[in-house]
Amino acid sequence: MRPPPKLPNTIRRSREHLTPAEIDRLIAAARQLGRHGQRDATMILLAYRHGLRVSELVSLRQEQLDLRQGLLHVRRRKNGLPSTHPLRGPELRALRQVLHAYPETAYVFVSERGAPMTPATFRKLVARAGEAAKLGMPIHPHMLRHSTGYKLANDGQDTRAIQHYLGHRNIQHTVAYTQLDATRFNDFWPD
Repeated sequence: MRPPPKLPNTIRRSREHLTPAEIDRLIAAARQLGRHGQRDATMILLAYRHGLRVSELVSLRQEQLDLRQGLLHVRRRKNGLPSTHPLRGPELRALRQVLHAYPETAYVFVSERGAPMTPATFRKLVARAGEAAKLGMPIHPHMLRHSTGYKLANDGQDTRAIQHYLGHRNIQHTVAYTQLDATRFNDFWPD
């Protein structure tokens, strides 16, 4: 049986998630692209750290942030469960910079005209940052959500806790992230 023919000029992804090091490269690349680099890098950081879908990220409103207490109130889409996540130092600093640059809007992430960022714009932004980061495969925003699940699972977090963090109603959607990083098998056969 022959493998399917490869399409010309197409790079296939061998996986649908990024490693933490690749996420860092993606964020650094986004920061360097254009005059809104801080906003773009912050969007990628939040999408990754909180497993946000594109629609959840672009609809994020300032009222969902409590920077004093370091909290993000996540409103999930696709019938997901809402939750409250802690915001850490890098996120708080990045958000304060973004909010300082765009203080007069209800939305956290806006275009130059002050309108909410669109999902299509964020998809293009992530693809451009992926190319600039030279990750060797095309990048799309949902990979950030998958990366969250895999990182948490590989860090040994409880599957039920990951389920609630990502807002999954059904744990079967979360189990996919428990595919382990190959390095977790290193101690299976001590020779």
